[in-house]
Amino acid sequence: MASSMLSLASASASASASASLSLQENLKGKVKLGSVHFASCLPGKTNSIIKANHFGRISMSVALNASRFEGIAMAPPDPILGVSEAFRADTDEKKLNLGVGAYRTEELHPYVLKVVKKAEQLMLERGENKEYLPIEGLAAFNKATAELLLGADNPVIKESRIATVQGLSGTGSLRLAAALIERYFPGSKVLISSPTWGNHKNIFNDAGVPWSEYRYYDPKTVGLDFEGMIADIKAAPDGSFILLHGCAHNPTGIDPTPEQWEKIADVIHEKNHVAFFDVAYQGFASGSLDEDASSVRLFAARGMELIVAQSYSKNLGLYAERIGAINVVCSSAEAASRVKSQLKRLARPMYSNPPVHGARVVANVVGDPALFGEWKAEMEMMAGRIKNVRQKLYDSLMAKDKSGKDWSFILKQIGMFSFTGLNKAQSDNMTDKWHVYMTKDGRISLAGLSLAKCEYLADAIMDSYHNVS
Repeated sequence: MASSMLSLASASASASASASLSLQENLKGKVKLGSVHFASCLPGKTNSIIKANHFGRISMSVALNASRFEGIAMAPPDPILGVSEAFRADTDEKKLNLGVGAYRTEELHPYVLKVVKKAEQLMLERGENKEYLPIEGLAAFNKATAELLLGADNPVIKESRIATVQGLSGTGSLRLAAALIERYFPGSKVLISSPTWGNHKNIFNDAGVPWSEYRYYDPKTVGLDFEGMIADIKAAPDGSFILLHGCAHNPTGIDPTPEQWEKIADVIHEKNHVAFFDVAYQGFASGSLDEDASSVRLFAARGMELIVAQSYSKNLGLYAERIGAINVVCSSAEAASRVKSQLKRLARPMYSNPPVHGARVVANVVGDPALFGEWKAEMEMMAGRIKNVRQKLYDSLMAKDKSGKDWSFILKQIGMFSFTGLNKAQSDNMTDKWHVYMTKDGRISLAGLSLAKCEYLADAIMDSYHNVS
């Protein structure tokens, strides 16, 4: 380094050595006696090391290292998971976390289903190993999840017209389907609802799949904009993939009626679109596995080809096990076999093969009639608690609000979420003043609310709605 000057002087042999250095102004470093080391991150300099030995004892080196990752910017906090991070940092005792969709007890504690504990005990007793699963996952799980989705007696199942591959919960299953679309239907567009779950856009962006939105939420009615939805699906290019929420739409909690589902199926069929269902709450929305799968079964009964992603995070509380599936319903068994082979081919370089623990839990619960019955009872209990909280929040708002505002949309919504209609400024007030943590689109998770906290939440909503514009 020609522009840098290093000098070392010694007063005498008996005196301790002293070091002085002179470097150009923008060189930053650190000095260690015995071995003087300069570390720098000057732009354009990489791995340049100069060593100078003086007086036989002191070694000096200058290392100039510019990070190859210097141009990577800090990512913004995740809009959903970031809510929990902010909640944990808050020390106020009144704080509420209504951001993440995870079930809590009335005491607001995480809940592990009793039936899950029993299934895990069975696994311990059997001494099951931890060997790799096949790329497509655990066979017993794949059979169980397809039958839960469509019904064991469904012709699609009996005729082997479904390709099922175990995925990394709902997110991983959606991502695998997105890769399938990108590779075998290049240029095809996915239509997603406005609004939708915050990760849908990320998934399709990262897969390189173009997307656009169809109208769904009507802020005037805090309900479904069904005419806008149908018009936008009709206007989409023929052969598009239409992403639908099978039940308990996230974030709005607003679902089409059975009659509206029929009309949606009509339009998708007419336009030669492919229905792409995200089923994250089967059994958790209404408390009935069959009722919550009715939209998917309607499309399958019409002989339509479709894609369905499943998750067991909510209905079995297996959030951390990352257990789900991607299902492709085809017109023939031969087509299903080919699709499955390509899903496996896509999965192999992504994650090689899926985890076994959650898959065995699901297979054990569904495969044992006694455990299956217990699971359905626990789902009804969880769904029932959320319904009770929803009713109590509505009653509290109606008792406090004398403005005449209609809050009945809260009762019309279904599942763990409620779309309050609060805007960003009002949502900020909920957090800043009332310590209620929620996503900025006005969504709250009723699964994180207790009956005892409904009055407090109602006060926060009233203040935010009426006093913040």
